[in-house]
Amino acid sequence: MSSETTDDCLAERETLLRELGTLSLLLQGSLFERYTVCSRPGCKCHSGERHGPRHYLVISENGQQRQKYVPKAFVEVAKEGLSQHSRLREIVDRITHLNLAFMHEEHDYADQ
Repeated sequence: MSSETTDDCLAERETLLRELGTLSLLLQGSLFERYTVCSRPGCKCHSGERHGPRHYLVISENGQQRQKYVPKAFVEVAKEGLSQHSRLREIVDRITHLNLAFMHEEHDYADQ
């Protein structure tokens, strides 16, 4: 890695680290829709027109999967949060790659 390349990589890492601070809606999990049938006899849901969709976020708590209800007004926010989690993983992967490259350089990695 040349000095110019090192400077570019350091600048890229700083940009990525700053971007981490913008991921304020971050959510880890999976979003899904559920349609249900109620217990009222004669309801239209018993003839195929189910209630819903209702949205849920599946997350992991203490090693257990949990479903958390997402109100209709927040479905798009939840989707953005999941998108931000995907971006977080991309940023972490890139920073890891950059840091490994710095470790293999002759200069002192700890001073970066």
